[in-house]
Amino acid sequence: MKFTLGIGCAVVAAGVFLAALMPAVAQDASGLVPFGATLVKPIERIPGGTVVLPTSSLPKPAGQARTHLQFVIPDTPFTPPFNCNVSPTCETPASLACVYLLVTQSHGCDPDIVTALSTHGSKVIAIVDAFHNKSALADLQAFSSTFGLPAPHLEILKCTASSCSTSHPAPPACRNSDQCGWAIEESLDLQAAHAMAPHAKLILVEALSDSNADLFVAESAAIAAVAAAGGGEVSNSWGGPDFFGETGDDSIFANSKVAVFASTGDHKNNNDPPWSADVEYPSTSPNVVAVGGTTIIRNSNHTFEQENSWDNSDGGTGGGLSVNESRPGFQNGIANKVSTHRGVPDIAADADPKSGLVIRLSSTCCKVTTGYYPVGGTSLASPLVAAMTNGAGHFRTSIGTSSTSQQNTIYGELGVGSKINDIKTGTCHNGGNPTDGSEVSATVGWDVCTGVGTPHGLSGL
Repeated sequence: MKFTLGIGCAVVAAGVFLAALMPAVAQDASGLVPFGATLVKPIERIPGGTVVLPTSSLPKPAGQARTHLQFVIPDTPFTPPFNCNVSPTCETPASLACVYLLVTQSHGCDPDIVTALSTHGSKVIAIVDAFHNKSALADLQAFSSTFGLPAPHLEILKCTASSCSTSHPAPPACRNSDQCGWAIEESLDLQAAHAMAPHAKLILVEALSDSNADLFVAESAAIAAVAAAGGGEVSNSWGGPDFFGETGDDSIFANSKVAVFASTGDHKNNNDPPWSADVEYPSTSPNVVAVGGTTIIRNSNHTFEQENSWDNSDGGTGGGLSVNESRPGFQNGIANKVSTHRGVPDIAADADPKSGLVIRLSSTCCKVTTGYYPVGGTSLASPLVAAMTNGAGHFRTSIGTSSTSQQNTIYGELGVGSKINDIKTGTCHNGGNPTDGSEVSATVGWDVCTGVGTPHGLSGL
């Protein structure tokens, strides 16, 4: 499958917003500009586009979660056919399957050449998000058709403040910018999971709101649904700062048949203090696999070379030591690095929007220009790893509670080198304990940038 794209439209006020997709209006006091009905914060000008944050990814009050999402608005809308090697660059389901050895590597995993898709996946993967996306299924179906993936099997559970069901009324949708950001999050999570494990059934659980209380209701429903289906994974691309008393919520995420994943959050330098926002719950729970972010490095011939820790001038993977969670047993082997604290992440995957997965968004909900957008943030990394774990097919027991758990499996690969890619290059910012945001380097073994590393095929998951 070959894609091509012409790049054309000029940028109005470089680094601010794009004439092709954004009306010529001034930024407000927060530096926000409209993207359809969604307000976004431009954070970096790149060749061919602008990296932006939706308001759903900006800091939230205590007790409220934010998405871990960044995406690229191209100067010229992405519509098939397109070329991932023409700025802005992107990854496809086939190129990511190649990078992570879900298929035999060939042609340097060039996204404009490789076509082999993952054939993995079974049972179920649940996705937990807030609010409602009217376009979620239609966008997933269009994405699958564009890239030649099997038709998706999606069930949507809609939640009230106390329960979730396929028959409940849908949560609020499209009423404000935050809800629109969560709608983009839902599309990303579903499409990323389906790309890596296309034969798994997907269950989208939509919380009534982005409050912790409502998200935890959705989480419990997601875990129960996955367990009832015989086991599988739950992915969470959201969180809030590590907080006193969070240990009382840890039991929500524990189930003997379910592996729960959560993105660690995205560091945003001086734009959103305090630094402790880089260490986010629920990724810090010992009952959750914490997923950090990398960037995919290619040479001038578009050949995949390596992954680095994701870090740039105004963003990057979150990670650090929890102030509130003690070191779990599966991290005893890295006590010299985490001391008595829970360290995150545990594992990592692609998260840089500049090497982001190109996904489908449509105008149905939030009036965005229908098309395809490279999307990243650790919001991408969590469903990627959850789906690859599903593809491994082990359906392991409760996280961090037995020798056969997912955590022990991941940490058992430290120093082995053949089943996990140990990411030793790149930098990130230490956002937790001490909360100084100091820049640190990815190193041999576990580090606060990428944990133990990234999947090298499915055998290490």
